[in-house]
Amino acid sequence: MANLDGLGGLDGAEVLRRVETHLIRELGPETGRAEITFLGAEPIEVLRFGHPARGIVRYATLGMSRSPMGNPAASMLDPAGPRAELLLSLKDQRDSVARRLALLAAIPAVEGVPVVAGAGLDLGEPLWDGASFTAVLVAEPGGLIPDLALMGPAGSPAAPAPVRFLPVLPMAPQESAFKRVHGAAELQRRWLAAGTDLRDPTRPQLHLAAGDR
Repeated sequence: MANLDGLGGLDGAEVLRRVETHLIRELGPETGRAEITFLGAEPIEVLRFGHPARGIVRYATLGMSRSPMGNPAASMLDPAGPRAELLLSLKDQRDSVARRLALLAAIPAVEGVPVVAGAGLDLGEPLWDGASFTAVLVAEPGGLIPDLALMGPAGSPAAPAPVRFLPVLPMAPQESAFKRVHGAAELQRRWLAAGTDLRDPTRPQLHLAAGDR
């Protein structure tokens, strides 16, 4: 049965088709993909763009925007609710990140919790095999990939929200603890002051204590 999401015929499969077209238009042809399936949830794909020999490798989720993210306190899903996908940029290829990114992208569907800019998402395991990072900071969208406007068929009962592409920034455990106390803006200020290259998969973590000022 088609997932209509209350958009008068704009189903989840059509949303993902448009998202994939938008990603390819902005990032170029994909260089790999993986599909991850979770019990009781729709599958999520992770697409790889670029190659380390040509600079940055980017991993983008495809499936999180299939349905709008809901308010966990609401009794019904708002068909015009926010939609998003996740985007990770690295200076080297780390394909084992696909399953972990898919886990993060499944949070709205599995846990009913929207993923928004400023949030810290902790996996409790390495972000990729051998990584020292176990969490990500969700950054503001729009800097790399513009929002994708969704236009439903004429007569749709609600205007769907655009799909936003949320960058995720790897956090080591000490950085994650600091963010919980001081907030995302202060952690980002510390990264900037230290000249931290957040795309470096082997970068050292900042030496921060949760009580630092």
